[in-house]
Amino acid sequence: MYHDIETTPRDELEALQTERLQETVRHAYDSVDFYRDRLDAAGVSPDDIDSIDDVTSLPFTRKEHFKNQYPDGLFAVPNEDLRRIQASSGTTGKQKLVAYTESDLQVWKDVMARSLAAAGVDPADTFQNAYGYGLFTGGLGFHDGVEELGATVVPTGGGNTARQLEMLEDLGVDAIGCTPSYCLYLAEAAEERGLDIRDLPLSTVVIGAEPFTDPMREEIEAALDVTAIDIYGLSELIGPGVSIECAEAQDGMHVWEDHFYPEIVDPDTGEPLPDGERGELVLTSLTKEALPVLRYRTGDVTSLTRETCDCGRTAVRMDNISGRVDDLLIVRGVNVYASSVEEVMIDIEDVAPHYRIDLYRDGSLDTMEITVERHADADLSQEALRELIEDRLNDVLNVTVDELNVVPYGAIERHETGKVKRVFDHR
Repeated sequence: MYHDIETTPRDELEALQTERLQETVRHAYDSVDFYRDRLDAAGVSPDDIDSIDDVTSLPFTRKEHFKNQYPDGLFAVPNEDLRRIQASSGTTGKQKLVAYTESDLQVWKDVMARSLAAAGVDPADTFQNAYGYGLFTGGLGFHDGVEELGATVVPTGGGNTARQLEMLEDLGVDAIGCTPSYCLYLAEAAEERGLDIRDLPLSTVVIGAEPFTDPMREEIEAALDVTAIDIYGLSELIGPGVSIECAEAQDGMHVWEDHFYPEIVDPDTGEPLPDGERGELVLTSLTKEALPVLRYRTGDVTSLTRETCDCGRTAVRMDNISGRVDDLLIVRGVNVYASSVEEVMIDIEDVAPHYRIDLYRDGSLDTMEITVERHADADLSQEALRELIEDRLNDVLNVTVDELNVVPYGAIERHETGKVKRVFDHR
């Protein structure tokens, strides 16, 4: 274990959480007008926080609050105490700005080093960081975490695939961090160059910034001959490093809940849900100075379990993200997440892990068009594959696709940088 806190008994962890929640609520109330007004309106005082269970009495923080308080309305310290400002990777409107004190940056380094160690990265390893640098938190978050762990970082950043492959081969890189879609792109690009990436020393990929399914993970592991570890984070809380899978079990992501307290709530009512039930993930920061965050509704759909993992860690685990609350597709009265569609399709051997979903409106009705790639080694004809996908989507999800296009392998555009976009809503 990287840190003793990873195996701390639950009662001791909850005592620490209570102490830190009390400090966080007091700090937010005293230093941020937005939170003082929200807490007063809810009739909650910092003195009312007696245990970590009282977190449910706090009002939610939402995405629009960050936008409405742009640029620094949620900052809790004066400018002279800030050491860094970064931003979410939002693509519309103003980005959500986030800030860090020296202490915040050290917490980030610590949780990232802890995460990488859980992923199986060793201080003697060389880690290639293919996440984007700049305002996006991925690049610098991984970079600082690798150095904090004591490993060697190769800061390639996003894109420039030829150079990425060159570094992987020439430096004998042990681990790489990038998005799931870019992992597959690397494998394709290596094959085009006559390089079998499976022959390289690369043994671990830490994938995040995009939702993915277990079939896609299996595709990545087979294409690169690696262990693919899921990492989760978001700029509003800190960046990458909120939670990660352990290499020993790969059975849910350990939330570092000495710094980030997780809840699951009903997306419609906001009421807390018990462990094991899927709902919207809500996170509260417990140690942030520059930007304390109370009950942030992430929009991500998952579930929690507090059973001790086979690896021995006692931290609560969150399941893989199965979709986003605001990305729920409602097609002719049927609710479906894009990731559910992906899981059904990629579970079919002859389907490649690349697709796009286009949503249209025909009068008062929603329509769905899906485009999938036929795998390079597919045995089924395009027509037979189309019929199989249609039947499987109908049987598993009760979804009838208005138009299903099966295209040759490589026909769907690949992306070297940024998060891949799979759903295009034209309604």
